[in-house]
Amino acid sequence: MNGLASEPILEISGLSVDYGFGPDAVHAVDNASLTLRRGEVLGLAGESGSGKSTLAYAVTRLLREPGVITAGSALFHGRDGAQDLFDLDAEQIRELRWSQISVVFQSAMNSLNPVFTIGVQLTDVLRAHSKELGRRERRQRAAELLDMVGITEDRLRSYPHELSGGMRQRVMIAMALALEPRVLIMDEPTTALDVVTQREILQELGELRERLGFAVLFITHDLSLLVELADTIAVMYAGRIVEHAPAETLFRNPRHPYTEGLLGSFPGLHGERTTMTGIPGSPPDLRNLPSGCPFHPRCGYAMDACETQAPALLPISWEPAEPRSASCLLHTDGHQAPESLMRAPKIGSTL
Repeated sequence: MNGLASEPILEISGLSVDYGFGPDAVHAVDNASLTLRRGEVLGLAGESGSGKSTLAYAVTRLLREPGVITAGSALFHGRDGAQDLFDLDAEQIRELRWSQISVVFQSAMNSLNPVFTIGVQLTDVLRAHSKELGRRERRQRAAELLDMVGITEDRLRSYPHELSGGMRQRVMIAMALALEPRVLIMDEPTTALDVVTQREILQELGELRERLGFAVLFITHDLSLLVELADTIAVMYAGRIVEHAPAETLFRNPRHPYTEGLLGSFPGLHGERTTMTGIPGSPPDLRNLPSGCPFHPRCGYAMDACETQAPALLPISWEPAEPRSASCLLHTDGHQAPESLMRAPKIGSTL
């Protein structure tokens, strides 16, 4: 992994997204703020329904009805200077997609058109955004893109159903990188793939990032995937960001009970055998969130104040050297955080 870059490429500030209108609206994303820096991999983790994909689709203006952006901004520092993505009209955002911001969707089989060959779909992207390229040049570029992700040129004549799941996902990555974008958003790109293929794709992604220098927003429900890939990690719960920290720091020393629970939900590859604790209960219904901290009904550290006070995402004052924050009353004045949230947990030694 590269060190953290200093210049931001995408600044999301105060983003809120609802599904529906009025009192019955579902608040899928609530006041989320994130900064993706040049060349960085920012991991966005959380259980299904936490708002990860909604955040990404809102930023890229791919939200479907009844989704609506109710607040916030998404400042993109592209080739034409800084632009708020929410202020662009339909034609402007269309030109920006693929050329500067690309998306790799969760299910490649559903994203690729089953009636067209891989070659046709790759060259369609080039035809739409690189009109100066001729037919032969587009096909040559398509072959180069497949080679870049480890697929031979003869597969340009193949249909999606003739490829394995891993190959289809590689095609989607090649398509996303066709115009050398500055930001690549990946929404659960390795879901339903076996662990060997999963690791191969992540390794190829890391090599491509080193070579091409793009930044990545990597969305996953599996926090363990981000161990070697991400530079920083943001954890979402019930539409809110509850912890944000450098990746290694977060894995070794989680500061939010939800993050600690996620880390305790997967087995370590090395070290002593430990019991996976997991998280009791289920994610809350976004139509009827608990009062106070939305995590308190599932939290083993919950206090009476957690039932009435909704903590803000704030820097942890007793770790001034660490650029990290958490939304938990345990880290506010007047409360003493439990020992397990103030030191490296046992799971850290098994990663």
